[in-house]
Amino acid sequence: GMGAPLRSCAVAARVLAQLWRVPLVGVNHCVGHIEMGRLVTHAAHPVVLYVSGGNTQVIAYARRRYRIFGETIDIAVGNCLDRFARAVGLPNDPSPGFNIERAAAQYAEREAAQGRAEAPTLALELPYAVKGMDVSFSGLLSAVETGGALERLHKSEVSVGALCYALQETVFAMLVEVTERAMAHCGQRDVLVVGGVGCNARLQRMMQLMAAERGGRAFTTDDRFCIDNGAMIAWAGLLEFLARPGSASPAGHSSISDGSDAAQSKQLDAAIDVALAASDCTQRFRTDQVLVAWRADDGSDLVYSS
Repeated sequence: GMGAPLRSCAVAARVLAQLWRVPLVGVNHCVGHIEMGRLVTHAAHPVVLYVSGGNTQVIAYARRRYRIFGETIDIAVGNCLDRFARAVGLPNDPSPGFNIERAAAQYAEREAAQGRAEAPTLALELPYAVKGMDVSFSGLLSAVETGGALERLHKSEVSVGALCYALQETVFAMLVEVTERAMAHCGQRDVLVVGGVGCNARLQRMMQLMAAERGGRAFTTDDRFCIDNGAMIAWAGLLEFLARPGSASPAGHSSISDGSDAAQSKQLDAAIDVALAASDCTQRFRTDQVLVAWRADDGSDLVYSS
């Protein structure tokens, strides 16, 4: 995430912890996406594709950690889409990714009307940069920006929609490939797609086709849950809190903080002070650094039932 918003929210969280006398619980952004996706879709033990403006990771749960099996080695897929949209002149409203998706869909519809529904014309051949379990998008973006595509666009030799379609098909095929490889390695048939780019209908459809061929399912959500939201952070924080020793339920905590027991209340105040002093925010809190204490080694949920 961006540094300034992280620091601002950290200050607000510290203030609320002191005002309301409640524990301060640290949350990993990616884990928030994963747990919100699992909650909404009821996906029990899927391989996860996390795609957003700042992250691109293929993840699977194993032994109390969300293990990263593959990721981008340069820029995130959302960053690639945003910069591509800027290069071809697409607006930011409502979002660059949505405008790319819409332009690509309109191009595919025009191709279908001309009898090419199964194989719309790819107006531009782009680098397919899959490196083992990792992907690379910077070279692909450079091919668009400096490889003649923009010149062809300015000469009206190719449409914006055609370029958007070529970009989406190439980028999403790369993501499907590395995700399927992780599923095969882990012996899993289901996949969960999370993150802002995860609300792209074309990506969802490609994942559904791949999962169906493997006899599994692709779990996806709409923009309410794919895009960053406060609920996912709150839910991940609640899971982290409930997994702590002695925290059987939120109600159990509230009985401590209402001041009915002076000794327990004093202990809680001391614990909050310690948490506040040790609290920090970082832009480099990797997914696999989080101890997932609310799930057992076999992946089953310990503090709630999905």
